[in-house]
Amino acid sequence: MYYPYFLTYMLSGFIISILVFFWALHNRQFKDQQRARFLPLQGGDQTNPVKVSKMNRIEGYALLGLACLGLLTTAAVLIFALVKGG
Repeated sequence: MYYPYFLTYMLSGFIISILVFFWALHNRQFKDQQRARFLPLQGGDQTNPVKVSKMNRIEGYALLGLACLGLLTTAAVLIFALVKGG
């Protein structure tokens, strides 16, 4: 009854998760895991802010768009479930 909507919802979430994972691998987000554990122990050295490049801004907008797409998908599944059930 409601299975196609929830399966579509789960499949879209899985695909988005896989895309974000491969994006993180491509941008080397998982590189140098040993250094990350010592970051809280370092002193309060203040560094200059890094200028945001155009590519980073585009990636940020893409991730925001994916988050909005996920919320819209959630809303669509709930609406369809309520309309078909009631």
